[in-house]
Amino acid sequence: MISAGVEVKINRLESIVEQIGEAVLSTTETIERLAERLETLSIQVEAQGQQVQQQGYQIVALCDAVQTLTESHHNSLQKLNQLTQTVDRFICLIQELDDSNNS
Repeated sequence: MISAGVEVKINRLESIVEQIGEAVLSTTETIERLAERLETLSIQVEAQGQQVQQQGYQIVALCDAVQTLTESHHNSLQKLNQLTQTVDRFICLIQELDDSNNS
């Protein structure tokens, strides 16, 4: 009887050890899959970070281009204003000459 009771306990222990082993294997597989997913996500995040950095550079370049365009536009407006003033003076001179010739 004692040997039968011991055998039952050994069988139960073997069953418990087997279940623990299966649980450990299952957990290990799950952790490996999670690690693979994390690695994939890490690669994606790194790629997105590089894209964001590149877009940042593009935004800085665009801002520089807009600044240059603004300065050029300002210079063009100044020259146009000077040209308008010169044309106004010519018109006044022409009108004065016309008036003095008509008098």
